[in-house]
Amino acid sequence: MADRGVVYIVWGEKIKPILQRSIASVHNLHPELPIHVETIAPDSTLLDKARMHRLTPFEETVFLDSDTVVLGRLDYGFDMAARHGLALSICECPWGRRYGGLEGDIVEYNTGVLFFTEKAHPVFDAWEACARDIDSSILFYQGTRLVRMPFNDQAGFAKAVDDTGFNPFVLPFNWNFRPLWHRSFFGPVKIWHDYADPPAHVTQWSQNQSDPGAIIQYADLGPRPDGQ
Repeated sequence: MADRGVVYIVWGEKIKPILQRSIASVHNLHPELPIHVETIAPDSTLLDKARMHRLTPFEETVFLDSDTVVLGRLDYGFDMAARHGLALSICECPWGRRYGGLEGDIVEYNTGVLFFTEKAHPVFDAWEACARDIDSSILFYQGTRLVRMPFNDQAGFAKAVDDTGFNPFVLPFNWNFRPLWHRSFFGPVKIWHDYADPPAHVTQWSQNQSDPGAIIQYADLGPRPDGQ
């Protein structure tokens, strides 16, 4: 078993071009890392991500959603997972109670970038156990229209972290940068998480800001592309 590696979970055909973009970005920054792509049944859903700890062949894993682009070295994320068992970023919407099955101030994490080892298997076992039972629907507004997402994987994950009392290492959102909501940041973006390509100036900025001697600076992406 390799010490460290990258895992993707994919289903359906439309994801293939965007997956190749992500894999190329890993090779560019981490040519030494093995990559495992787990192709599951075409009718799978986000809820099947809860099985990822059973699908990795690595002792230390980073799971990446297919729409991610790696812009910087990931060593620190692996190191923190080795130390704590799980390293991740809080979701751009941190309130787990937006789901029908959660309440109170439970924190929602973004499961699109997860560094983990076997120390975190109790969390993953709990996630897998509740993923299909918890009400993970979300009510939200599109403009002035109220719409409903029927299910999402992150509700079960939030419940699993809370139920097990596991204390993950929280990485800043630079490690799971969601440009539709994260419009400003300091220093380098480590992982860009969006179907749109990272702008050339963000890639260059992150490269420059990754230099150990660089003075950490503030950057602003400007207004959202949808004008909201």
